[in-house]
Amino acid sequence: MNLQSDDFELFGLPRRFALDRAELDARWKELQRQAHPDRAAAQGAAAQRVAMQWSVRINEAYQRLKDPLRRAAYLCELHGAAIQAEDNTAMPPQFLLQQMQWREALDEAQDGPALDALQDETEEARRAALQRLAGLIDEEQDFPAAVPEVRALMFIARFARDIEERREQLGQ
Repeated sequence: MNLQSDDFELFGLPRRFALDRAELDARWKELQRQAHPDRAAAQGAAAQRVAMQWSVRINEAYQRLKDPLRRAAYLCELHGAAIQAEDNTAMPPQFLLQQMQWREALDEAQDGPALDALQDETEEARRAALQRLAGLIDEEQDFPAAVPEVRALMFIARFARDIEERREQLGQ
């Protein structure tokens, strides 16, 4: 293992958006078993610290790879297409219109069925965006074109949390 490896190299996986989750989980367990600090107990405190660093590195990589949104952003960054979500919020006009409609619907939602419908609609948009990302990243290798899709997914993820907060406010 090499601390300088990217997450895919660390896990011995191809740099692809589409991953086999069972394979990822199995690799994570194997890497954690190899790097577990208890295995270095007989070698002293320094060896245990190194093992702990490895364990943290493996867990960070696993968290990034298992989350489709984080994995897509990571792949874009690895290929020189920075997401820049904090300072570049450019979105296609159609998606901006959709955001406005969702926000209005959320503001007007007064019960569980209205929130359920909104949640279903945003989940469908999420699935469609993930599908587009798979094509852009794995098939077309068009990382700059994938960046706006990643940003859209970030909005959708935040909006899903807003729906849940609205549910809590309404006691649903």
